[in-house]
Amino acid sequence: MVPKTLDKQWVAFLQDEFNQPYFIKIIQHYKKALANNQCIFPPNYLIFNAFNLTPLENIKVVILGQDPYHGSIIVDNREIPQAMGLSFSVPQGVPIPPSLKNIYKELEQDLGLKMPNHGDLTSWAKRGVLLLNSILSVQKNIAGSHKDFGWEQFSDAVIVKISENLCNIVFLLWGNYAKKKENLIDTTKHCVITAPHPSPLARGFVGSKVFSQANQALMRYGREPMDWSL
Repeated sequence: MVPKTLDKQWVAFLQDEFNQPYFIKIIQHYKKALANNQCIFPPNYLIFNAFNLTPLENIKVVILGQDPYHGSIIVDNREIPQAMGLSFSVPQGVPIPPSLKNIYKELEQDLGLKMPNHGDLTSWAKRGVLLLNSILSVQKNIAGSHKDFGWEQFSDAVIVKISENLCNIVFLLWGNYAKKKENLIDTTKHCVITAPHPSPLARGFVGSKVFSQANQALMRYGREPMDWSL
């Protein structure tokens, strides 16, 4: 069952996964949640936003998150979900979450980039950063509520296929959950850079120099460094 909201290039790249029993179960779980009137974040049209904004041939860096933000804010009587289908990113006008604030602190400390006044990482995605969450949906206000849908098997398959079919990608794995994915990546073809999670509950992300390390790795591969400005 091919997702209707996914870019055709990615559909072709991931075609084998859509025929797998686990992916059919993901769709069944998702439809059942909708039938039970669950409010699901991100909105359906943004579930594959990370893929649609970052074409395969553009990928330079992969930043792996866990599951989408489950909260929202009300602006002018309109509910705006935090989740927008990009790991760590929130839409314009939504307050910057604590983990993203620490990401910005490291950007400033590492590269001297001024801290943005918004949390929208769309420009990174368009420049070649695949902002991939392991789990692609969540019920409103219930963290990790869709962790049993099967999304993780899908995102693991995405990582493996990128590793096998592309070269010279930098994978940024932040926190213990993300670090467990290193065994999916061929480190003879790609660079893996790990760091503590940027959450304020963890320590060590600020000062890790992950962004300058990523750019150095890209340049070693003969690729243009990332423009991390926002």
